[in-house]
Amino acid sequence: MKSFLTIHDCTTDQLQELLTLSGDLKKLYKNGGRDLCLSGKVLAMLFEKTSLRTRVSFQVAMYDLGGMAMYMKPEDIGVIGQREPARDMARVFARYVDGIMARTFAHETLIELDRWADVPVINALSDWSHPCQAMADMMTIQEHFGRLEGLKLAYVGDGNNVARSLAFACAKFDMKYVVAAPPGYELDAETLEAANRICPNCAEQTREPAAAVAGADVIYTDTWVSMGQEDEKAKRVADFAGFAVDEHLIQHAPRAKVMHCLPAYRGYEISDSIAESPNSIIFDQAENRLHFQRGLLKKLISTVQAGK
Repeated sequence: MKSFLTIHDCTTDQLQELLTLSGDLKKLYKNGGRDLCLSGKVLAMLFEKTSLRTRVSFQVAMYDLGGMAMYMKPEDIGVIGQREPARDMARVFARYVDGIMARTFAHETLIELDRWADVPVINALSDWSHPCQAMADMMTIQEHFGRLEGLKLAYVGDGNNVARSLAFACAKFDMKYVVAAPPGYELDAETLEAANRICPNCAEQTREPAAAVAGADVIYTDTWVSMGQEDEKAKRVADFAGFAVDEHLIQHAPRAKVMHCLPAYRGYEISDSIAESPNSIIFDQAENRLHFQRGLLKKLISTVQAGK
């Protein structure tokens, strides 16, 4: 396992190893211990999109493991692939650092970085995939239920990068996955077909939120208007009418845990009362971004010698 670009690329054993490692490190740090396995290591953090959780969690994770993280935005180094080709940037960074983390728009940017860099490349978000988020979510669900296999996760909202990564994660861990999205915002058929090849009949889609959440162990939602879609806000809010995770929807699964990858726009995709309810585990999953990424960094970087 050289890099971490998508959950689909990984085996279940590899993903379970990451969850176990992350859980062990979480316990260690919660008990006041430290593992300085990345002492002397440097992570380049390339950002095309702004972030709160991604930046802070990766930066703290590197610090926790004894390493250093360098935050770089387009104003610092230019947009990846515009000022310099991604293949040139990848080979330069690989001479300087021990790993590259990128939060990009185009997923192809990550593929190109990984193709040319001989150090690990981590997908911190692309328009196609958000694997670190989905794995932190799996870690959170496992903590609350004691297992993953056989659980049902209902995703209500836009069939976006988070929805796609969750589809693959649920398939890898033998979970039932149902997406409820309005017309024109569905999760693509190719992703559903790929998920069902991994775990037959585990993934399906509907236009009825109530049907999706019935019997769910977990209800998940995300913003209706992601970065870069601000001009579409009015249309999207109108199109997603009836798809809010609110008091009415929760009646169909009153014991379900509620998740949101944040930032949350309360009163739109989720009501304030549900976000703050006892069923909400939103901030547990936000915290687990740090713990999962700490495990991921140890796995990918601790044994890698950069070609400096």
